[in-house]
Amino acid sequence: MAKKKPKKKPADSGSTIVLNKKARHDYHIEERFEAGLALEGWEVKSLRANKVQLADSYVFLKKGEAWVSNLLITPLQTTSTHITPEPTRVRKLLLHRHEIDKLIGEVERKGYTLIIMALYWKYGRAKAEIGVAKGKQAHDKRAAQKDRDWSREKQRVLKHG
Repeated sequence: MAKKKPKKKPADSGSTIVLNKKARHDYHIEERFEAGLALEGWEVKSLRANKVQLADSYVFLKKGEAWVSNLLITPLQTTSTHITPEPTRVRKLLLHRHEIDKLIGEVERKGYTLIIMALYWKYGRAKAEIGVAKGKQAHDKRAAQKDRDWSREKQRVLKHG
């Protein structure tokens, strides 16, 4: 009797495409959601080549659907010869109905902002991590920097005795 081979995960399972490092500095992240992205073929190829920027992107809710705006995906020269790509087009986020309802409640009633924290591959599909966030004040940013510096200094002292 032949042995069954264990199922392999795709080679790109769980690999990060891009992180929004500035998001943690500018916002208090309360909750996170995973959403799929509705992409065109040239966009997927550009994501695989890491030609994406999250800097000014944000998520908005319209007519019971989630959309991402200002997500810059730069087209590759070799893949976009027969079409005219739009790098910053509005893209649809794929979420379950109960997740969208929860997001609508957070944004409309509590005044939260929705931002993209990261883009990554999961089982061959492009996923976005959405953060439900509140903006930080300038004094909050200074306090966070002070805490980071203190913990770093504390680790140095403990390491060298």
